[in-house]
Amino acid sequence: MTCDDTRVDIKNFDLEQLTAFLGGMGKESFRARQIFGWLYRKGADSFSQMTDLSKAFREELERRACISSLPVETAEVSGDGTCKYLLRLQDGQTVESVRIPMEGGRDTLCISSQVGCAMQCRFCLTGSFGLTRNLSSSEIVNQVCAALKDGPIHNIVFMGMGEPLHNLDNVVTALKILFAREGFDYSPRKITVSTCGLVPEMKELGRRIRVNLAVSLNATTDELRHRLMPVNQRYPLEQLMAACREFPLPPRGRITFEYILMEGLNDSQADAKRLVKLLHGIKAKVNLIPFNAYEDSPFKPPEEKIVRAFQTYLLDRDIVAIRRASKGADISAACGQLKGRLEQQKEAANQD
Repeated sequence: MTCDDTRVDIKNFDLEQLTAFLGGMGKESFRARQIFGWLYRKGADSFSQMTDLSKAFREELERRACISSLPVETAEVSGDGTCKYLLRLQDGQTVESVRIPMEGGRDTLCISSQVGCAMQCRFCLTGSFGLTRNLSSSEIVNQVCAALKDGPIHNIVFMGMGEPLHNLDNVVTALKILFAREGFDYSPRKITVSTCGLVPEMKELGRRIRVNLAVSLNATTDELRHRLMPVNQRYPLEQLMAACREFPLPPRGRITFEYILMEGLNDSQADAKRLVKLLHGIKAKVNLIPFNAYEDSPFKPPEEKIVRAFQTYLLDRDIVAIRRASKGADISAACGQLKGRLEQQKEAANQD
């Protein structure tokens, strides 16, 4: 369902904002909690379904607001159960989210925060699209709503298209909606926000809301990180690691460092040694991710023995290092691959 320009999208409001909106209509604060329950627990897509609200109230809501949703344009299912969704936005743009089956029958949903990305990381296909625009809070939340139609989601990671902290206000509002007891009721332990290293925004995120943080690291020297991740030219490793040390964590919390292993670039024992030094004094865990190759990519994943040796070096020095299994390789599940492939097909069809 889409929203026209004359009505507000009610899914752009967190609970406090919705309470204020309804207060302007002369309604009591508990009405916001009722509506949240309908939207996010019961999946209501119209105000007429909210039967514990008076008919007059529902009609007034219909005049002033709308309930958006995101249609799934394409869903591809891998042999390992991974499901990739391509979602069509109201303005015709598309974003991706991925349902990833984990151990114990618990699914993780990877969601997007922007259409495209401005960060231009050399190994990321989404970065080649450039940034089109930020997603609204409702467009972020509606990715979760769409995936929930296929079954429960136990964990959510902001690791899809875009840099979440480049869209900080809308991401924080979406997090408040996801955390609201009256709505989705996710624990902060179940949601992780990833960043390429926007240091001021990391500090602001930690100040505004409690959530797990993941940092896309991928290099142990400024020289290499400058080449792979242009953001490092603004916030080099010394500043980034200082921000990680200052990030507020719960007593048992850790910052996750994502380290994409690329053959001959960042996979040596010297890299592993420098990584241990960088993480000194930080409550950390490392996700080791062999590069997920895409067409025309200049990078390749290392051989298995190199990945094992890198992980062993970290483990032997008491660094929690997890080899993240590659999922959905047969359905273009890496970030931006489905969008890129379908857009290429569309462009080819237009040329014919």
